[in-house]
Amino acid sequence: MAPLSPQQLTHTVTDGVATVVIDHPAKRNAMTDPMWAALPPLLTRLAADPAVRVLVLTGAGDTFCAGADISTLASGAGAAQRLAVAAEEALAAFPKPTLAVVRGFCVGGGCQLAAACDLRFAADGARFGVTPAKLGIVYPASSTRRLTALVGPSTAKYLLYSGELIGTERALRTGLLDEVLAGPDLDERVAEFTRVLVARSQLTQAAAKEFMAGRTDRDAYWAEQARGSGDTAEGVAAFLERRAPRFDWTVPPCSATYQPVGNVRA
Repeated sequence: MAPLSPQQLTHTVTDGVATVVIDHPAKRNAMTDPMWAALPPLLTRLAADPAVRVLVLTGAGDTFCAGADISTLASGAGAAQRLAVAAEEALAAFPKPTLAVVRGFCVGGGCQLAAACDLRFAADGARFGVTPAKLGIVYPASSTRRLTALVGPSTAKYLLYSGELIGTERALRTGLLDEVLAGPDLDERVAEFTRVLVARSQLTQAAAKEFMAGRTDRDAYWAEQARGSGDTAEGVAAFLERRAPRFDWTVPPCSATYQPVGNVRA
């Protein structure tokens, strides 16, 4: 593990998968201001690493993240919220596939981070909530829009207005989750699925991620990338030869597809 700060954020890179762990056990993996601040530069480094093809975000132990550390909000929520939004946007803008792996509680800022990932897998029994109404905090506009796009207006209103927690069945039904596994099966399924993602064309993934983020003006850029990449030729050759493809295109270290504040550069 490579610690950013003691018992806060750690990461490993193995077989193309970067795993970032929220590790603050004394507060059920609640995010402190330094933890929020540490996430964007870490993501910048991982985005630039050609060895990284997929990013997994999870929590240490049996909790994903219990939200923001409330003790940091005593003097006002504004600064902490700005840090949280910057971290969320950096995660949403990460140019490679991202997967939140959830056990236990995924609440407040934890749910904010999970929603910013591309996909979310959870152990049965996990609990989800968006709880600013319990604290009198205005949830950020960007986070509200992302949550609404993910789960729909009705569920977003339920979560935001009430601050109540929901279980995996409702989270799966409303689109907050993509898969629910029995606890002992979660790690095996994540390993299996990330191997699939690592084996696929990063060119296809990066272009699709931009287009789904609304950058439909980038057709010409991605057509140029495809012509020069060799991925299409390799994919077709592998199909005809009945073998696994070996895709070589990787996100450039200073890719125009990634900007830590979450907005794609032209």
